[in-house]
Amino acid sequence: MAKPATAPAGAFFANWRQNIIYIGFVVIFLVFAATLNDKGFLNPNNLLNIVRQTAMIAVMAVAMTFVLSAGEIDLSVGAVAGLATVTVAMAIAVAGPVGGVLAGLATGLAVGMFNGWLTTKIGIPSFLTTLAMMGIAKGVAMWISDTAAVPILSAGYSWVFGGGSVGPIPVLMFWMAIIAGIGHIALRRSGFGRRVLATGGGETAARYSGIDTASIKFRVLVLSSCAAALAGMLYAGRLQSGRFQLGEGDELSVIAAAVLGGTSLFGGKGTVIGTIVGALMIGLINNGLILMGLEFSQQLIARGGIIILAVALSQKRG
Repeated sequence: MAKPATAPAGAFFANWRQNIIYIGFVVIFLVFAATLNDKGFLNPNNLLNIVRQTAMIAVMAVAMTFVLSAGEIDLSVGAVAGLATVTVAMAIAVAGPVGGVLAGLATGLAVGMFNGWLTTKIGIPSFLTTLAMMGIAKGVAMWISDTAAVPILSAGYSWVFGGGSVGPIPVLMFWMAIIAGIGHIALRRSGFGRRVLATGGGETAARYSGIDTASIKFRVLVLSSCAAALAGMLYAGRLQSGRFQLGEGDELSVIAAAVLGGTSLFGGKGTVIGTIVGALMIGLINNGLILMGLEFSQQLIARGGIIILAVALSQKRG
């Protein structure tokens, strides 16, 4: 006998724990829409601002999905983004926009290769490697910029990397959509993505099946730093300057977005679409709490509580 037409919807709610991020996003959006409508929450400009403020977190969180899925972690992404803003701004002043783009990408590649080498060749856990790199990257950014903002005078660079719009749609939305699409296909439809998930799901078993797990871990750490550098380039373009403070603390939001979206901290499980929704949910919460008029300390408490609740509800119990 054929299943009723409502089976897909029933399956969605039957697996509500793994879909909690989508349910939670809709619930939070509706609550804010009902309570903050008079404060402009549903104003198109406000909704687009949420995207603008979330795009850099989303770009880094897509790469973090690969890192976590492979059983590793990267705590240096925020500091690398800040360093990239400075190297980009300084390079643009000397070599123009193309030189700035190359400098930003080179920054991410160099940091990622160093993180990957220390983790896979020397054997230092990625938690410690990237924690140390967080301090190194921030220190280098402060040193080469003399702690001062470095202006970007290239209007073309600023338009392409974060400051422009196509009609009412900010360029940042296109960057976020492109990175999300590439990440989703790479994780779900490519051999590389399958090897990443296999490595995080059981490294020993993956090795016996012929997967070079060290190479996979190296590559995801390089990917993460390059994504952080891209986020830094977008920060620099949007704010038309390079500053070591940009990206500071982003690593926590990036990891939270990935975990909220259904990526396991212990490896073997990840979803890029969920990560994007997780990043947007964090942006939604931040925006709503600000419109509520809460003090910064109260915002931190409320945001932390909501994230803990969402993650706790998503966990399967044996």
